[in-house]
Amino acid sequence: MADDELNRATPPLLKRLNQRTVLEAVRADAPISRAEISRRAGISKPTVSLALQALLEAGLVRESEHRPAGLSFGAVFFEPVPDAALVLGLDLGARFARGAVCDLVGDIRVRQDVELGGPSAEAAIAAIESVTSSLIEATDAGRERIGRVVVGVPGVVDAEGRLSLTHFLELEGMVLGDDLAGRLGLEVTLVNDINLAALGEEWQGVARGVDDFAFLSVGTGLGMGLVLGGELHSGRHGAAGELDHALLAFGSDFDPSANAVSAYAAERAAAPGAATSLAPPYEPREVFTAARRGDQVAQAVVAEVARRIALHIAPVAAVADVGLVVLGGGIGANGDLLLEPIRGMLATWLPYPPRLEISSLGEAAVLYGALAIGLRTALDEVFVNRAPAAELL
Repeated sequence: MADDELNRATPPLLKRLNQRTVLEAVRADAPISRAEISRRAGISKPTVSLALQALLEAGLVRESEHRPAGLSFGAVFFEPVPDAALVLGLDLGARFARGAVCDLVGDIRVRQDVELGGPSAEAAIAAIESVTSSLIEATDAGRERIGRVVVGVPGVVDAEGRLSLTHFLELEGMVLGDDLAGRLGLEVTLVNDINLAALGEEWQGVARGVDDFAFLSVGTGLGMGLVLGGELHSGRHGAAGELDHALLAFGSDFDPSANAVSAYAAERAAAPGAATSLAPPYEPREVFTAARRGDQVAQAVVAEVARRIALHIAPVAAVADVGLVVLGGGIGANGDLLLEPIRGMLATWLPYPPRLEISSLGEAAVLYGALAIGLRTALDEVFVNRAPAAELL
């Protein structure tokens, strides 16, 4: 069958699926030839040629000037057009709003952090506006080049985009995405920050290639992002992984987050005969530093923190049978003191303990997750917007 006959005989939806498959192959393995795309994607060479032609016309791919090492036998190689779309991701934290812009191939063009002027909702929104404007100006790209902004927020985002269980009390119950869209002049997607951290580790971090894993953030609060079958599991209300509530009925004796750590350190330091360098307000960072210096009270506190973290991991690992748990957050990042004792407890308690690792992205995990989601959305949107008009018929 000739190419034009094949083109006429292929339903529009199948054409679109073929084009998307080819685009993903080009993005993943550029520079890449038609024959290699056909082999990796499992699509016939004529179908690959038709899809490539559509993608070339749409400005999403181009012929590459680079050739892979080895014999190419005159083959033409293709690569994505990085500037076909730009993605803007934001991370709204307790003290900073972090932002970055990446291109269609996932390369970060610019990154900026803006300190919040205070703990209020007004300060948070102002920081988001500021970092967004700065990023767009720094990339020298108009807002029309950025189809959507993905914002990681502390709290639960329901199906209507309403924010709840957030420490920004003035934002409780607010459809923040709609408000930000009006202020920024861009489409906005809100996602729980710990869920984004999990997706960031899946995209660029220690969880690459792992289909079933959990990201556990232990810091000022406690939260988990759960990825099952390669997809984020957010639950019926968008509240999956809200571990602050998991052992609430048992009291603070199971809480490994910052305030509980400080309270436990104060209790141990006040015990009769305790000799320690720790002093009020018993900041967790100082506790871990003292533990590394050999302070016995601090070491006892760290041992208890490890036990509490393990107690939160064990039921999730037992029920979901994840292959990996990634620890993040200000407390969870202390892998030199926490990993081995937690691994030991999980090995004792569970028949199939998960692998336990520290986040490889650190404080950037949420931001990378926002970019990962934004990139998926941008590909969908730019694909539809730039596809040749004939393909939409």
